Amino acid sequence: MNPETKQCQNCKNDFTIEPEDFEFYEKIKVPAPTFCPECRLQRRLAFFNLFNLYKRKCDLCGEEKISMYPPEAPYKIYCSQCYWSDNWDPYIYGRDYDFSRPFFEQFKELWQDVPLMGLSLSPQNINHSPYNNHTGDVKNCYLTFFSEFDENVANGFYIIHVKDSFDCSLVMNSELCYDTMNAYKDNRVIGSIRTNESIESYFLRDCINCQNCFGSANLRNKNYYIFNQPYSKEDYFNEIKKWDLGSYKIYQEIKKSAEEHWKKFPPKPIWDEYSQNISGNYVFESKNCQDCLEVIGAQDCKYLFMIIASPIRDSYDISSWGDSQMLCYECCNVGDYVYNVKFSRESGTNSKNIEYSNLSQHGSNDNFGCVSVRKGDYIILNKKYNKEEFLKLRERIIQQMNDMPYISQIANGKEQTVYKYGEFFPPESSPFPYNTTLAQNFFPLTKDEAIARGYSWRDQDIKEYAYTKTAEKLPDHIKDAPDDIIKEIIKCQKCGKGFKIIPMELEFHRKMNLALSHECPFCRISEKFQKWVKNLTLIKRTCSKCGIEFQTPFTEVDYPEILCKKCYQQEVV
Repeated sequence: MNPETKQCQNCKNDFTIEPEDFEFYEKIKVPAPTFCPECRLQRRLAFFNLFNLYKRKCDLCGEEKISMYPPEAPYKIYCSQCYWSDNWDPYIYGRDYDFSRPFFEQFKELWQDVPLMGLSLSPQNINHSPYNNHTGDVKNCYLTFFSEFDENVANGFYIIHVKDSFDCSLVMNSELCYDTMNAYKDNRVIGSIRTNESIESYFLRDCINCQNCFGSANLRNKNYYIFNQPYSKEDYFNEIKKWDLGSYKIYQEIKKSAEEHWKKFPPKPIWDEYSQNISGNYVFESKNCQDCLEVIGAQDCKYLFMIIASPIRDSYDISSWGDSQMLCYECCNVGDYVYNVKFSRESGTNSKNIEYSNLSQHGSNDNFGCVSVRKGDYIILNKKYNKEEFLKLRERIIQQMNDMPYISQIANGKEQTVYKYGEFFPPESSPFPYNTTLAQNFFPLTKDEAIARGYSWRDQDIKEYAYTKTAEKLPDHIKDAPDDIIKEIIKCQKCGKGFKIIPMELEFHRKMNLALSHECPFCRISEKFQKWVKNLTLIKRTCSKCGIEFQTPFTEVDYPEILCKKCYQQEVV
């Protein structure tokens, strides 16, 4: 079979389907896509609101709770306690399939009728970590997003197996870290980026297996280094005494100095440890994976994004989650022992053969067009069938989806977009405004552009805060912060919103002798998130040493001198 060039329905650009792609589509019995890989990712991410939270009343208990759905969203939204309770039945919303209408019209109506989770939390997180989203198996965590197996952690995203850490993101298997991102197996690492297996270190970049190092870049297996210069043990500790990080002023000065120092050293061009035959960035312990971003433990896959846990096998176009996943395609937020899940959102946990479903979870098998079902087999539009009835009806619906496709109501350019079997949900089906989803971060649109493409939009709420203190009036040193500072409503120096210092945050800063932040938690998270988005956007550069062309996220403005992977390893490792 030869490669085939197609024109994307959405952006009208050409894209190539390779022979191995056709083999995959044949294996899972789906047609080849009509959207290019970038437009497929954009469409999936438009169904993924990770950070934006609102106050909204639960439609079952009536109590005001935190939700990822704004109060005016036309859905039944249950708080976590109610959603995971036995006080309602998803099957009472079951309905017959209407062959006189397109599938996507009927599914959208079901989506608006069946209760949804206000926050994506696993049942065990309900009581002790309620202010998080897309989070599972955590204890005593606050404002963490896309996180799992954490304890005493706050203010970050993509945090896995982490304890007693604050203002960190993209951190795994670490403890007692602060203001750090892209870290693995670190302990007491502060103000750093892209560090592995390091201890008692501060303001590092691209360092591995370092202990007691400060303000340095590109170190490997080093002890007692300050700004890339070696010191004796005694001199090292005498020198770093000069910088009291309990002072906000000193912390910011040292952080700025370290970042300027880092620019003297070419960064590691790509992160792909323990991987073979891969393309993308931040792809670890993987094999035969192309165009993947932020992936762990995948094999024979393509177009993966934010895969939080291994293994994942033979899957294409999956955006987030993972963990024992096989033969899945065109999904957002699916994982945890799943098999053959296609065109679905937030579905998984011991489930298989799920298609065009939202929140099909916990042992659901053979679901087609379902919403919020659990432990149910042979279900179509939340109505139960026996196996034979299900299989026959499923085939009829797929044929009808091709014979009577859904035509997007919003014209894209001069043509309308056609949705047959094999396409993810149309953009107007998304329950979230475009500018509140991850799509806006990776594929930014103006309000008019988003609406013209069929997405919705939500203007930001204007809220008045009863400030009791501005950030500039916070004590410069943590030792001067009084116990009652947790009662203050502080005006963020960056966005102007009000925020509070929570008790465990104050305790952590005192224990670690670290100054209190002058920015609200969401500004701290956003800063690291925007860096991460940039680090996942690859561009072509030429190696300053050998002259070959390669891909890296770092522009000439960031680093005029850049090395390819081979030259970087020769010079640094």
